Amino acid sequence: MPEGEDDDWARRARGETELERLDRNWASLIQELRVVQTGVQFLFGALLVLPFQASFGTLAPGLRALYIATLAAVLGATVFLIAPVSWHRILFRRHRLGNVVWAAHRCAMAGVALLGLALIGAVVLVVDYVTGTAAAIVTGIAAVALFVSTWLVAPWRWRSASEDVRAEPY
Repeated sequence: MPEGEDDDWARRARGETELERLDRNWASLIQELRVVQTGVQFLFGALLVLPFQASFGTLAPGLRALYIATLAAVLGATVFLIAPVSWHRILFRRHRLGNVVWAAHRCAMAGVALLGLALIGAVVLVVDYVTGTAAAIVTGIAAVALFVSTWLVAPWRWRSASEDVRAEPY
């Protein structure tokens, strides 16, 4: 639904002003970010300690490259998922809530995408280390399919569903 249509819908269905809609959207975003921030920070911490383990030195060069890529993805996810706090603090009391919500939405989308990549990388890294390359490849493909189907395909199908879905209160 284009943004203008969402504004009209919020006014009609919820009786919201533009500011009330922005406040609701900001509150929803912050709650969503709270959920993922803990997980991404835990994953980041776990990945940061791996090189200090004695067995890390035995990793093949390919697994080291995967580790670095996974570490980069979780770093990016952390940056993007925490960035809305910085946006909010810097623009606080500047009457820029629309900008904050817009930027936070995009940061959240980028952060979630990078978190997905980091989770896939971490799982492939562990499975390869524990059982071998063949199982890691299968696990990686399955993880990609799982993320794509649940994080992209399912919500996009709902997003493009008929107008009747929009009539529901949520």
